[in-house]
Amino acid sequence: MANIPDELGQARRARILFAVSIVGLALYVVLDAVAQSLPPHYSPISQAEGDLAVGPYGYVMTLNFINRGIFSLSFLLALALTANSADVMSVRFRRGAYLFAFWSVGALLLAAFPADVAPAPVTWQGVVHLAAGTLAFFGGAAGALYISLGMARNRPLARVRGTALTLASISAVLLAVELVMSVVPGVYADYGGLLERLFLASMFLWIGAVSFVMLFEPSGPVGPAELRPGASSLR
Repeated sequence: MANIPDELGQARRARILFAVSIVGLALYVVLDAVAQSLPPHYSPISQAEGDLAVGPYGYVMTLNFINRGIFSLSFLLALALTANSADVMSVRFRRGAYLFAFWSVGALLLAAFPADVAPAPVTWQGVVHLAAGTLAFFGGAAGALYISLGMARNRPLARVRGTALTLASISAVLLAVELVMSVVPGVYADYGGLLERLFLASMFLWIGAVSFVMLFEPSGPVGPAELRPGASSLR
């Protein structure tokens, strides 16, 4: 086990990364609103968020995808540092971290490969965009659930487990609803954008809520009383 100064150093770095996540998340909301307000004024109800990266002002949404990838990776690293600072990282937590990495890296791929906006023909870039978005959504929902479940055996993170698990469960339900509606004739064409944004909002709320609690708890991500040895393979 690392000594106490090293543990506290990890806690401070985690706190900084949680702050970066909150700032990045707030910036994402602002840039998304800006992109939505610019021509060609895509419908937020029927059209996917990725369509905002196509058009004369598509660079705004492209930058925002990069921002999403950065603050998501910052959040994931902050969680890992917090878990490591207590020397307890459950198997569920590790699995969740790997899955959530798809969410983070997927956002960067969305920035690199623009979507195909109907009625434009299908392109290989659009296919990559769709595949990356699908993997990112699955990775985000499953990763959030596994990470939340894995918080139980980690004392610093256990304090936020109830909130995290509730929000992660909502995200999983919303993703399931979106998948079901995607095969219902006409429904997804009319409301696909809304369903996608509800899922995204739930994921952002999960990231923001966990980051906020871990940043502003009086004892911070970890305190001296919580520094203890533990098995790294706890389930």
